[in-house]
Amino acid sequence: MLGQGGHVALALMSLVLLLCREAAPIEVPQDPKILQDLKQPPTIVKQSVKDYIVDPRDNIIIECEAKGNPVPTFSWRRNGKFFNIGKDPRVTMRKRSGTLEIGFRSGGRPEDYEGEYQCFATNDLGVGLSNKILLRVSKAPLWPKEVLEPVVVTEGTPLVLACNPPPGLPPPFTFWMNSAMTPIPQDKRVSMGLNGDLYFSNVLTKDAHTDYSCNARFLFTHTIQQKNPFTLKVLTKEPYNDTSYNATDPYGGRKVAESTPTFLSPSGAESSKMVLRDEQLQLECIAAGLPTPTIKWFKKGGDLPGRKVKFDNYNKTLKIINVSEEDAGEYVCMANNHLGSIRHSIFVQVKAAPYWLDKPFNLVLAPEENGRLVCRANGNPKPNIQWLVNGLPIESTPHSPSRQVLGDTIIFRLVQMGSSAVYQCNASNQHGYLMANAFVSVLDMPPRMLGPKNQLIKVIENNRTFLDCPFFGSPLPDLRWFKNGQGSGLDGGQYRVYINGTLEIKRARAEDEGTYTCLANSMLGTAENQVRLEVKEPTRIVRAPERWSAVRGSTAHFDCKVKSDPSLPITVAWTKDNKPLYLGWRLKKDEESLTIPNVNEGDEGTYTCTVKSEIDQDSASARLTVLDRADPPMDLDLSDPAARSVRLTWIPGNDHRSPVTEFLVQFEEDHWEPGRWQDLSTYPGDLNSVILQLAPFVNYQFRVLAINAVGQSQPSQPSPRYKTSGAAPDAIPRGLRGWGSKKDNMEITWEPLLDLERNGPNLHYSVWWRRKDLGEGWSNMSTFGAKHLVHNTETYVPYEIKVQARNDFGQGSESNVVVGYSGEDKPTDAPTDLRVSKVDSTKANLHWKPVDLSSVRGEFKEYRLYYWRESSLVPGLVVSKEKKTKGFYSIVAEPSGILSDLVPYSKYKMFLVVANNLFEGPPSNTVEVTTKEGVPDAPKFFRINRRTFDTIHLEWDKPLEPNGILIGYQLKYQTVNGSRVGRAQLETHPPNVTEVTLRLPDRSTRYKFYLSALTQVGAGEVYAEESPHFANEAYIDQVDIATQGWFIGLMCAIALIILILLIVCFIKRSRGGKYPVRDKKDLPLDPVDQKDQDGSFDYHSDEDNKPLQGSQTSLDGNVKESDDSLVDYGEGGDGQFNEDGSFIGQYTVKKDKDETEGNESSEATSPVNAIYSLA
Repeated sequence: MLGQGGHVALALMSLVLLLCREAAPIEVPQDPKILQDLKQPPTIVKQSVKDYIVDPRDNIIIECEAKGNPVPTFSWRRNGKFFNIGKDPRVTMRKRSGTLEIGFRSGGRPEDYEGEYQCFATNDLGVGLSNKILLRVSKAPLWPKEVLEPVVVTEGTPLVLACNPPPGLPPPFTFWMNSAMTPIPQDKRVSMGLNGDLYFSNVLTKDAHTDYSCNARFLFTHTIQQKNPFTLKVLTKEPYNDTSYNATDPYGGRKVAESTPTFLSPSGAESSKMVLRDEQLQLECIAAGLPTPTIKWFKKGGDLPGRKVKFDNYNKTLKIINVSEEDAGEYVCMANNHLGSIRHSIFVQVKAAPYWLDKPFNLVLAPEENGRLVCRANGNPKPNIQWLVNGLPIESTPHSPSRQVLGDTIIFRLVQMGSSAVYQCNASNQHGYLMANAFVSVLDMPPRMLGPKNQLIKVIENNRTFLDCPFFGSPLPDLRWFKNGQGSGLDGGQYRVYINGTLEIKRARAEDEGTYTCLANSMLGTAENQVRLEVKEPTRIVRAPERWSAVRGSTAHFDCKVKSDPSLPITVAWTKDNKPLYLGWRLKKDEESLTIPNVNEGDEGTYTCTVKSEIDQDSASARLTVLDRADPPMDLDLSDPAARSVRLTWIPGNDHRSPVTEFLVQFEEDHWEPGRWQDLSTYPGDLNSVILQLAPFVNYQFRVLAINAVGQSQPSQPSPRYKTSGAAPDAIPRGLRGWGSKKDNMEITWEPLLDLERNGPNLHYSVWWRRKDLGEGWSNMSTFGAKHLVHNTETYVPYEIKVQARNDFGQGSESNVVVGYSGEDKPTDAPTDLRVSKVDSTKANLHWKPVDLSSVRGEFKEYRLYYWRESSLVPGLVVSKEKKTKGFYSIVAEPSGILSDLVPYSKYKMFLVVANNLFEGPPSNTVEVTTKEGVPDAPKFFRINRRTFDTIHLEWDKPLEPNGILIGYQLKYQTVNGSRVGRAQLETHPPNVTEVTLRLPDRSTRYKFYLSALTQVGAGEVYAEESPHFANEAYIDQVDIATQGWFIGLMCAIALIILILLIVCFIKRSRGGKYPVRDKKDLPLDPVDQKDQDGSFDYHSDEDNKPLQGSQTSLDGNVKESDDSLVDYGEGGDGQFNEDGSFIGQYTVKKDKDETEGNESSEATSPVNAIYSLA
């Protein structure tokens, strides 16, 4: 036998197994057809609040609404006893509802109906209960009559004016006012506590009033009751001086005794506070003292909950919203001033009325199924759980074998029809209670399909797809899906069946199209439905609009190219800023784009292209930004005037979405160039006030232009004129120089000052000069011009010169001293002993003896070499004898130089002179130089002519400058195929050969040729050419074929054949026969053609007298055969009768032209016509 412990273990194991076998409760769909036939116990859906306070002036309405099938009936209990509504004429119940209405038109007192009410909703399946509703009538009692003696206090001491409002339901809202109905000012020193009392941390003389009145406002009655006013008298030790009062000295200069902080509320060193969970905690500390203490709050063992904490009443009140258990603990408030501090501890306890952890919910079960109701609640203290059935304690109801109560859980197993009921769970502790209704309904119903029949579903390819099959039955049926009526049920892999009957196709493909059948089956029967699935291509935008920035007046274009399923009609719509776009006459829309011509500011926005089909859509957006030149700046203003500056301020105009990068300030002056605007300066685009630096003695006006990425704005309106005062010149004349125009003078010149550099009227210049090498005094003169001529100077001597600008306001700074020179003369000496060394083909070294620099009679410029090519050593080559020059700057004792760029194998002559800036001296001795032989230049030309299919003819000419005696030509060639080249082949030809024919068997291969001329020194510059491809290009042979022997022989043979034919035809005609040539050639009749009686013709056309013309070779290298060859008139053949078998069809004559050309044909006459012409 098992012991007692063994029986307990077995029972627990059985319970666990039972719970594991519990079926999920049935969820009844909200389908009207189902609900119409479904029996359901009562469910309370609306009720009044638990603590129900009503206004005594209104009727009392206690709500109670419930649903169920059959429709519930209602009854009430008051204070735990049945409330007989029918016996009280003031109480009525609304139809199809349990809501009570209590009216007082016929008399009665609302207070007589105060009490605890509870509603019962009943039908055949059970009873539902409402909460217990505590009904109370709002009360607004009057303030008790009392006589208040004046309150007398000494200045600087604390004071509390008690309010003690009358107890109301709900409690009134209190506030303090004076007789003028103005609120009493409150601050850190004076404030109202949570209990309604008015606290003074210290009293000032200004607090003395006779009308401190506490007011109570009652919410339900909307009335305010006022307490008799307090009169406050303040005693002072010294007279009060109103004139000396200020915020830093509120006592008017009098001495008032200061005091350390003490607490007015709460009292003592510590206190306690209890608050319920989820309510608001309010802690208060009000301190007395002089100066007024400051309040600070702390929590021992942790920080204040920052997100929930709020400080009110000048930090005197600490509020914590939605209190939780973590907010319990010790809170400390500290009051301090400069004399000391004091603390008070408040111990906060957090209790909790019951709150739900697991609230019971309605349970629908099929017969023989298992289930459970759970009712879990928490609170502080822990709540007591009580179960009721249809409003009766479960202990007092008959025992049910299918039901077992385990504390907060009721287990149901193998339920039967007729065991439906409403269960109530009541969780309560000393702070409140919770009650919840949950019915248990035992239901049997055959499977039903709830969705539409034979539905057609269109889905997008590759999308997740759901096929719905809503169904219901009790017990809950098994559901399976089939495709096209075949196979086993669909589940797994690509498919997933949900518990609500929905079939998910994870990725719809074309092969998933078809008819799907869902079948619901239970012990009570079966039901099925079908869904037709069609898979479509997605609708998508393949070319979306892109962000567009357009200048005003230009055209904006947005693309929207769409690809979609051909079987789905689509619509393309454009919106602007999420609003339908009105096209009007200006905007143009086609199937793939939107065009906005002549854009303006109103066109700016976000444009969205939306393409829709019946099952999907796609959209794309792009922003159009309309850019324009900025508007001109406005309201130009001048300020901060100074001698040479002024501040210019303006208001920027609209930048039209293109930020201003800079401002251009222009000016106009009315003296030198009136009406002409000139640029003054530019400034960054983020400035609108600048200091302008100005020139003296100018009457300015200004304007501003804004510059952005589009361009410059229009100029602003001009500013008022501003004239600067005059001053002596600031600028020093630039470009001062002295030079001689003749050998006995010196011209002193400088650049005149600009108009804006004059700084005043009557601008003139003072100029000074003196010989540099004599130490003499300065000579000077004044002039209004910009130059001065010094006469009777020696040749090329140095002078020191300087210049200064002056006007009526004074003189400017002198320029730096500049050295100038008087005029130059011809050099007197010539370089001597000019000789040449180290001569090669292109250069020679020169040497000479220098001249005395004093003989140059001016600034030494250079030694200038004159040289020319006298002749070439190549026989018969004519050369140019043009003189050339080259300069050498050298002042060393033994000067030398290199003359380069000479022509090889030539004879040169040269001489040397010395030169200053203006003149050249006499020539040196003339020397002769012969350059050595060099490599030749490139050939004059190099041409490639393709003569036949397998040969290439090359031609060239000798170089223009052989640079020596030519000894031959070097020809190199190689195959070329893209970037690859073949092995090079080299040939050398004598100097008298300038053409050659090469045999190249592969006509489809390209060749590259390199040709250079040779002297004894070596090969010269290369001339490169590449041969053309035979299939695409050809060169026309430039040889005159009329001089070739084979051509003359061919022409003689053709003439002989024609002569024989003419003789034969002449013989036939002399015998009277007609030769019907028109049967052979379909030609138009000439005006002179005469038709004989037998239908034959005589030919007398002028065209018969035209000479034969030969055809030419076509440009592509192919020979075009004449349309009218001798084959048509001779004995046959193919026209190829050259002795060596070559093709000569190009030399046959052509046919006559088409009839449209008539007698205008320029082609040769046929041989037969020529015969009749002779006849």
